Amino acid sequence: MVDHVQIAPRTRMSSAEFLALPESNLPMELLNGEIFMSPAPTIGHQRSVRQIFKVVDELSTDGEVFFAPADVYFDEDNTVQPDVFWISAHNTHCSLVEEHYCQGAPDLIVEVLSPGTGRQDKNAKFNLYQKYGVREYWIADPVHKVLEVWQLQDGRYTRQGAYGPEDTFESAVLGKPVDVSKIFTA
Repeated sequence: MVDHVQIAPRTRMSSAEFLALPESNLPMELLNGEIFMSPAPTIGHQRSVRQIFKVVDELSTDGEVFFAPADVYFDEDNTVQPDVFWISAHNTHCSLVEEHYCQGAPDLIVEVLSPGTGRQDKNAKFNLYQKYGVREYWIADPVHKVLEVWQLQDGRYTRQGAYGPEDTFESAVLGKPVDVSKIFTA
């Protein structure tokens, strides 16, 4: 016989309340006014994040690259923690607020899919990043070793392509070719 499992109600709050919470290393985001918490990422997820960070950091010639957990405030209902994001030195739409969080659209956001967050990455976050003008959005699937690249054109994302470890593509925001084999290493 299976015991009845009670699911806790979702917690709603504003970004101001969310950002006032005590500092934590827990993966926690505010999407459309609801808090979403996740268990620690898998080792494979973390390997992918590390590799992506290294690739973006190596290719970016200015600005700063961050990795989760680091908050990005978009509006009063949405403060997220992208796996990796880059803010160019010339970006006037995203700023660091008192060394506490970033406010506005980074130039590049990368999300690494996990079983518990994949739907959000492909739907709610996709729409949020598009709405606020993130110029390039990468969705990395470490299981299938595929990197989807989306570019913002006229306020809407256009799929540039899906790339495997044997591919190289030109990143519009970084202005350089990206060797995907460096992202999906063992």
